Amino acid sequence: MKKSLFVAAIAAISLVACKKGETTSTDASKDSVAATADSATAAIDSTATAATDSIKANADATKDSVKADANVAKEEVKAEEKKEEAAKK
Repeated sequence: MKKSLFVAAIAAISLVACKKGETTSTDASKDSVAATADSATAAIDSTATAATDSIKANADATKDSVKADANVAKEEVKAEEKKEEAAKK
């Protein structure tokens, strides 16, 4: 009960302390919300760009790896053909 009386007293003091002619502006909060939204959008754009770059880099690396493997396989086939021709002679 003492806590509720204390809280009520603080609320009453706070209410009395506010001047009637005093107005509050919500423009600052609107600006901060807009800034937060802009920064969130920028973060999403940055993440999307980073993900795209990463995917492209992985695709390029995979493509190069496949090309290298294909070249190795061609060389192995050529070597086998040479061995078979030498064995026939």
